[in-house]
Amino acid sequence: MKKTMFTLLAVVTILGTLVACGGPETVTVEVPVEQTVEVPVQQTVEVEVPGEVVEKNIVIYNSMHGDPLPREADEELVQMFEEANPNVDVVHSIVAHEDFKTAIRAYLTASTPPDVMTWFAGNRARFFIDKGLIMDISDVWEQEGWNDDYAKGFRALSTVDDKQYFVPTSWYWWAVYYRPSIFEQYGLEPPQTWDEFLQVCETLKENGVTPITIGTKYRWTAAAWFDYFNMRVNGPEFHINLMLGTESYTDPRVKTVFTDYWAPLIENEYFIEDAAAYSWQEGLQFLIDGDAAMYLMGDFIRDSFPDELEDDLDFFQFPIIDPSVPIGEDAPTDGYFIAANAQHPEEAKAFLAFLGSAEMQQYFAEKLGRLSTHNGVDVSVFGPQQQKGIAMMQSADYVAQFYDRDTTPEMADEGMNGFMEFWDNPDSIDDILERLELTRQEIFESE
Repeated sequence: MKKTMFTLLAVVTILGTLVACGGPETVTVEVPVEQTVEVPVQQTVEVEVPGEVVEKNIVIYNSMHGDPLPREADEELVQMFEEANPNVDVVHSIVAHEDFKTAIRAYLTASTPPDVMTWFAGNRARFFIDKGLIMDISDVWEQEGWNDDYAKGFRALSTVDDKQYFVPTSWYWWAVYYRPSIFEQYGLEPPQTWDEFLQVCETLKENGVTPITIGTKYRWTAAAWFDYFNMRVNGPEFHINLMLGTESYTDPRVKTVFTDYWAPLIENEYFIEDAAAYSWQEGLQFLIDGDAAMYLMGDFIRDSFPDELEDDLDFFQFPIIDPSVPIGEDAPTDGYFIAANAQHPEEAKAFLAFLGSAEMQQYFAEKLGRLSTHNGVDVSVFGPQQQKGIAMMQSADYVAQFYDRDTTPEMADEGMNGFMEFWDNPDSIDDILERLELTRQEIFESE
């Protein structure tokens, strides 16, 4: 900006009212005025020119990570993917866990299904794979080097007829969780044998504490008790064969599980009252409040346990019933897949590659304490409880998924209905097992 000096000749008009003349008179005079003004000589103007408009691609992602902390982690991973892939927007939907399990068949059979979904490894995924509803992603496994990065067992859970359809990203153990402060109050130690477990239950009951909490509003929590009883009494090989339909539900060994082990817990009132009125999270409140002392549950229980009480939550291995029987443990594995009719297959594969990477599994390990499936994850980030869980699983003779993951959905549905009927009326076990056997024959022997 530059200053310029010059002289202006101002014209001043003086208006006056001449009363004698009866009207105004105008007098014009020239007055020299010296004035300094700023005159813009050169000016730089910034003009915003629109850049090239980039049309973004999308990927539709439906998740069942509805609990508070997993939801937060799920939203963060989507944000991280979008930051790393600015040309892709993730259309993200989180559905409550139980609602998702009901809705997934509708998702997969829709003409325009979501592209990527969360789900369970093993037979739960195999059911949809066999129906042609899950995409073959062998190319992603090859491209990402996962055939080398994932342990053989996890590859097996993802493979059908030498093709990969699933990306397993995390697993967790099941155990009996308990409040150490309550145990200490009554001089109790974590039981290792079944007799010790029964003694713990009786001591707690005598002191006005319900030994075991559970919420069976959604039936799968009861299925965990069948899994462990059957594996501890009859061994994991028999249990898995029953899941695969090659053993009979009317086998006396199955009945023993109910009559000799499960029924006494119910009849002695070691469980909370009216368990069917509660979801698993609502059942957890009894443990939080100190009204119950133990809960057979997966390690995800810690996600819903108050931070201020986390030092007062521990777990022990489900007690040994017969020392001569090999030890089986439940360790469900979770992950992701792409719908066979995905609308955005290339974007979906890129998203899946991101989800299955060592970096993202490292994130989940640190954020949620999830045990990873990728060999590239630094396991030193795991705390004492995770290390304890890993050691427990490493000492197992067999690792199962879970009742409703190891058998077919139809058999699991009938089985869990039977477990709930047994819970209400233990004396009806013969009729229940006969019906389950008829269902087993219809499902497996007709194949």
